[in-house]
Amino acid sequence: MSIYVGNLSYEVNETDLNGVFAEYGTVKRVQLPTDRETGRVRGFAFVEMGNDAEEENAIQNLDGAEWMGRNLKVNKAKPKEDRGSFGGGGNRGGGYGGGGGGGRSRY
Repeated sequence: MSIYVGNLSYEVNETDLNGVFAEYGTVKRVQLPTDRETGRVRGFAFVEMGNDAEEENAIQNLDGAEWMGRNLKVNKAKPKEDRGSFGGGGNRGGGYGGGGGGGRSRY
């Protein structure tokens, strides 16, 4: 299981997060997603701790805590949902075209 960490400063890096969470146990992994186009941190992260007790300890102590000028949102991460194909078919175009009107009268 992993921990979701939200409302992060855009200045944060993996080393910063590792240091904060290491106070509550062994940090196995830190994921800090970045925006595909800008490369900028997206304001949230996922942290994996050594065991469930360490995760709970980190969540209890860090949820709502102020860090780098922001109040952190820290809780158990929810499993990634299957997003499928955006629900209901692949044709998202439509409403285009029409053409010359062939014999229709506007009057």
